Amino acid sequence: MLDVQLSELLGDAPEGVDQALDLVAGFDGALTLGLARLGEEPAAALAALAGALAGSPLGDRVGEAVEKVAAGSVADEHLAALAGGRAALFGAVHDALLARLDGALGRTRAAWQPAESEPEVAENLLAGCRVWLRELAIVGWRGVDHDLVSSADQTIEALLAVPELRGLAVLLDGLAAELRASSPVATMERLPARRWADLWTRAMLLAQHGPWHGGGAEPVSGRMLILGADVHEHATVVRVQIHAVLEPAGGGPARLVRTSMAAAKVDTIVGPTVWKLLRDQPVLLSALAQHRSVEITDMPLLPGGDLVWENHRARAGDDADPFATARLQLAAATPPAVTPLDRHPVRIAEPVFVEAYKCDGQTIDLGGNKLALDLDRLPSAGPLTPGLVKASTACIGLVRWDGGQWMLQPLAVQAAVKKQPVAAHNGDWALGPTDPKVAKAETKNGDVVAVLRERAGRLLRK
Repeated sequence: MLDVQLSELLGDAPEGVDQALDLVAGFDGALTLGLARLGEEPAAALAALAGALAGSPLGDRVGEAVEKVAAGSVADEHLAALAGGRAALFGAVHDALLARLDGALGRTRAAWQPAESEPEVAENLLAGCRVWLRELAIVGWRGVDHDLVSSADQTIEALLAVPELRGLAVLLDGLAAELRASSPVATMERLPARRWADLWTRAMLLAQHGPWHGGGAEPVSGRMLILGADVHEHATVVRVQIHAVLEPAGGGPARLVRTSMAAAKVDTIVGPTVWKLLRDQPVLLSALAQHRSVEITDMPLLPGGDLVWENHRARAGDDADPFATARLQLAAATPPAVTPLDRHPVRIAEPVFVEAYKCDGQTIDLGGNKLALDLDRLPSAGPLTPGLVKASTACIGLVRWDGGQWMLQPLAVQAAVKKQPVAAHNGDWALGPTDPKVAKAETKNGDVVAVLRERAGRLLRK
């Protein structure tokens, strides 16, 4: 239960967190203005970064990189060292926060096992990525214009053709799209400096030797008991990340796992309609909507806890109430190790179960300790609403660290509506809305997905 040591969890941030974040903010400020001609303040920020890391294994390389950049020499190896230093600071913050959370939840996390070797990838494509990322760092975000953004198009297109590099391609494509939409950046009043620096840092590190997951995937079999679905809706994509408990076949400790399904979309496809884009995942959709378990056989599991979903390796199982799973299984399930590049506070999203609390609509109160609710993440594709959350007495959710505080993102709640018990889950509408009013509106609007597919087919036939 989350309230085992809630007062400790909700106290001040671990020692050193604020100082580390200040160092990151200083680096991000330098990246905003560009590294070509460092002013006094950005130069001091980079020197402070080097000083903080002086006693670490990265100390010598970061120190040399800062000296070279200050002298006007910006090479790939220097940028890689700076990106590594920035990532190391966020990694330290992540580890301190996650250790406190694991302690409060009484969880023992699996240890990370580094890979013995990584597959070789096309060095020329990675070099092309580094060229563009170097140009961004040299001119800074304030110097970005349409020409600089467009110069990445050819490299991104080439990356997309290589399956092992598609993750890096999507990352670069997303950064380029944001910069293109904001160009010329010099005219912007406020910049998402930390977000863009996060994307730049991850891309720079991935562009050194290509993507890696800490070794090959492990085939796993057993019964997957779904806890909840985290639905991400954007203008051009929908992604559903499912959190679950895996009971391994043949016995053994239960494990926390995740799996995802995603699809491209247009901005006119919103709300419950987005589920129609995911119909190529019938087992997962039915398991979400009907609250059933899933039997998996030799499903690939990456070291970070993500199942690489393959439909032919899964079949629907028996009924499985997520709240029963949360009450009986969640506390004892072993959470996965965190991959090194995912050691960032924004990536913390740990499934928890809380009950017997009081809710005012913005926070939940567990014995005098209040935990903020993250209601901005409630999707329009499900029945979960702020009103139901406020009326709830039990919740399956994700604990996150956001804006300097711990927050709870509801995935499912149990509440009393007109004195009748009600349970609502983000994935309840995976096979279509169960709310009569929403279903009627869907019918009235017609099948938007089918219409768009038919029109796209006509264009392709011309």
